[in-house]
Amino acid sequence: MTRTRTTTPTLAGGSAAPAHLARPTGTFAMVAADQRDSLRTMMAERTGVPGEAIPHDHLTDFKMAVARELGPYASALLIDRDYGYRQLIDDKVLPGTCAPILAVDVLDQEPGQAVEGTSLDEAVDTAAVVADGTRGLKLLVIWRRDDRREQRIELASRFIELCRSAGLASVLEPVARPAEGEEDTFVLNDAIVDAARELAPLRPSLYKCQVPDGGVGSLAHLTEQAARIDAVVDVPWVVLSQGVAAADFPTAVEAACRAGASGFLAGRALWTDALTGDRDAALRGPSADRLRLLADIVDTHGHPWWNTPAARATAPAAEEASA
Repeated sequence: MTRTRTTTPTLAGGSAAPAHLARPTGTFAMVAADQRDSLRTMMAERTGVPGEAIPHDHLTDFKMAVARELGPYASALLIDRDYGYRQLIDDKVLPGTCAPILAVDVLDQEPGQAVEGTSLDEAVDTAAVVADGTRGLKLLVIWRRDDRREQRIELASRFIELCRSAGLASVLEPVARPAEGEEDTFVLNDAIVDAARELAPLRPSLYKCQVPDGGVGSLAHLTEQAARIDAVVDVPWVVLSQGVAAADFPTAVEAACRAGASGFLAGRALWTDALTGDRDAALRGPSADRLRLLADIVDTHGHPWWNTPAARATAPAAEEASA
């Protein structure tokens, strides 16, 4: 049943509940299209040209195609200001059932390399974003066991407060990486849990994290590992697809949902095939099929956001949103 709301419910701690980003079931099937230089690199690798030969408008055109073809099956779509946000809003590309989320992270990233760090885009006008009909903001944080952990907590706290003040949902995305000298001892699953233990208590509207073991393993094993995340996160949480093979992602999503997650916010596992060949045919065919399959998985196994501890602590608002 479609939900109607006169107010935006909140989670314990005051963050806006992620109600507007969810499916009617209270779960999330969201598409990420906020990649910047990493998308350029993927395009360059698949076309055999240098990254600098990929024009800016190719990135924007691709993201508009993703929004146009996958938006009807997604509960929300994440995009960035550099390549496509303004066009997405002005051209009304998304249907009303798919909420826009704006990435407000400034990426420290050399061409062709991984993101090393992030900061908050101070130029974002939240009042204008709200007027655009955008429902949430997202911040990527590169988490390491190093001497900058307090700085990252402060960054995440500022981001969450910015969203609270504007009445927007905050999507916090910590990605765990080894610190210098930790490469030989780094255990991904432990780092994911440590990052969640440190940052989830800041109470974002939605916590977005990596899949344990890169999605490789049995459903039972991945569910057991994902339960470690659920044990330290009391807000709604979802998984991302970076580093997970497209064929492994449905099992990874099911495992996370069985453990307590509410869905996914994913890009590469959905639309990578469309980077070569007939883009629109790939998006309408295999990409849309994957998204519909994943949506069925989260509806069957995902935990509605209003059943998370942070939502149950504000029961009247959660009940209003789920009615």
